[in-house]
Formats: sequence, C-alpha cells, structure tokens
Amino acid sequence: MKVVIIVPTYNEADNLSALVGQVADALPDAHLWLMDDNSPDGTAAIAESIFAGNPNYRNYRVIRRKGVRGLGRAYRDGFQRALDADYDCIIQMDADLSHDPSALPALVAKTAEADLVIGSRYCEGGSVKNWPLHRLLLSRFAVWYVRTIAHISILDVTAGYRCWTRRALSAVQIETLHSEGYSFQVEMGYRALQAGMRIAEVPITFIDRQFGQSKISRKVLFESFLMPWRLRHNPWTPAKDEMTAVQNSSDCANETK
Repeated sequence: MKVVIIVPTYNEADNLSALVGQVADALPDAHLWLMDDNSPDGTAAIAESIFAGNPNYRNYRVIRRKGVRGLGRAYRDGFQRALDADYDCIIQMDADLSHDPSALPALVAKTAEADLVIGSRYCEGGSVKNWPLHRLLLSRFAVWYVRTIAHISILDVTAGYRCWTRRALSAVQIETLHSEGYSFQVEMGYRALQAGMRIAEVPITFIDRQFGQSKISRKVLFESFLMPWRLRHNPWTPAKDEMTAVQNSSDCANETK
C-alpha cells in the first residue's frame, strides 16, 4: 500500500529528530509530510536539514503552508494533497510524540477490516501517561460531552491519531468541513459515521509531550464546545453520488468474500 503520514507542525523543533527517527523505524516505506505553519522556531528548516542526504528519509518532505494557520486547515491541505496523489492510507498524528510511532503498523494493518482506524486512549487496552488528574478528567468529560450531545459512538471521539483509507477520507468531503481547531477531529469522525464507514479503534498509550507547548487557545476551546450542538441540530449528510459509491464498494466487497 501507498501510505503517507501527515503531521501538522508549529514550533516543534525540539521533537523533530526523535519523531522522524521513530517513524522511519516503525514504517520504513511510508512517506512523511510535515505541514508547517511558518514556525518561528525554524521547525521547517531544521526538518529539511534532517531529511537532507539521508536515504531513510528520501520520501519525507516539508510543506510550508501560507495564509491562514490552524490545525484544521493544515490537515485539510495535507489530506487534499494526499487524495490528489492517490495514497491508499493517510495517517494523521501529532508532532509532539504523544502519539507513539510504534503503533503505526497496527493502525495500517487494521485497515484490512475498517475504513477508518483510530488510535484510542479509551478503548479496552488504551491508556494515558504523565497527565495530571485534572487534565485526564477534562479529557474524559470532553469525550462524554461530545458523544452524548452529537450521538457519536466512537469511544475516543476527540483522538487525533488516525489512519484513513482513501475511501473514507473521500467520503467525508473535506472541502466542506467547518471546524478549524481540535473539533476538526470530532467533525471528521461524525462524518465518517454518517457516510457509513466502518470504524475501528486500536488501543494506544498516549504520552504527554515533553518538549514545547500546547497550542490550545480559548477560541479553540469555544469552537470545541459548540461543535457537538452544531452537528446535532444541523446534521450533515453525504451527497447522493457519494452514498451510491459507498454502497457499490460495499457490494463489491461482499461479492469477493
């Protein structure tokens, strides 16, 4: 399979060397794209110097984004590029090593039976390390809040460690997404369910970042608070031609079993 890992970056210079090395060890044949939002700490230039001349990183690149910044926009940009380049699996993960690269093979392998695979903190076997109690409680509340208000069955609905098949990523119609911050994860998961995608969760151990600072702002938190209500009262439905394509794909899969 043709696999690309998309990692948004903003001031992640301290994490780059470890991240890149661990990704290469876990999935040697995968491509890696760093979607950099003009990091003041020189993240892009440092990454390019790490990649230069190293045969293990020949498929790694930095995409220097221009215009409006933000997690959601960085992912939309990366996802669209990946679809245009005909990748089979598109993985999203954080740059701060909270998402352990050693879990990458398990996420890709699970796509044999699912359209979207989520690296989950809260499914059986999942866990969190190095979080203070108040942060763990806040995360648990956020997951409960989103699942309750928006009626989403995903156990770790706010998770950002995901492996999308091309089919699933095409189905959610990324060009029409509304969210900009971390609620982007919620909206994407919701749309995958609405489009009839098969979703699986594999356990991961989430490790709090050691270097750098969190990018969560009040604006991001406010958007995250409103998103479940938006999804509940303004439900999204996939285009008819998209649903037809999904049904045809499912019928073909059933015929080959």
